[in-house]
Amino acid sequence: MEISDNKLQVNIAKAKNGNQAAFRFLLDTFWSDVYLFQLKRTKSENDAEDIAMQTFSKAFDKIETYNDSYVFKTWLITISKNIHIDLLRKKNISIATDTSKEQEEKAYLVVDENPTPEDKIITEQNLAKLLRDIKQLKPKYQEVIQLRYFQELSYKEIATQINEPMSNVKVKLLRAKKLLAAIIKKS
Repeated sequence: MEISDNKLQVNIAKAKNGNQAAFRFLLDTFWSDVYLFQLKRTKSENDAEDIAMQTFSKAFDKIETYNDSYVFKTWLITISKNIHIDLLRKKNISIATDTSKEQEEKAYLVVDENPTPEDKIITEQNLAKLLRDIKQLKPKYQEVIQLRYFQELSYKEIATQINEPMSNVKVKLLRAKKLLAAIIKKS
């Protein structure tokens, strides 16, 4: 996807101020670049997807450290590469993303935005069909959709329940909604 440098810089600036729509734009714009980069390295769709998810989670946590004299895509790929190297080093150790108390508190202040187009599509579907469509998602995506939309848990509650950082929950939900919207549009 070709985007103007100005549009990219505007969205990066908005993301630095905590704008969820800007995060969504960056995720949608660069997801396939990071995913395909990792797919070549790992030769595993699941590993590539997990590393891509961790990459965006870490990038969104550290977005204020991004220096715009560098290419944003290169910054993301570097984060992705480092995550992959760390995973290889810790292969037999449980992987947990370290976040400081201050980062966690900042993350909890991010307000959920108005419904996205994906949210609108999801709520417009009849429940039986929606449940069939959700079943087509990978279990990790089914879980966050179920917790968020059927149990109506907050990001913080979901993070606690699945024992992952809140930034991972946000990325998983963004990705799950995008995949679910694509499934719904196809059927």
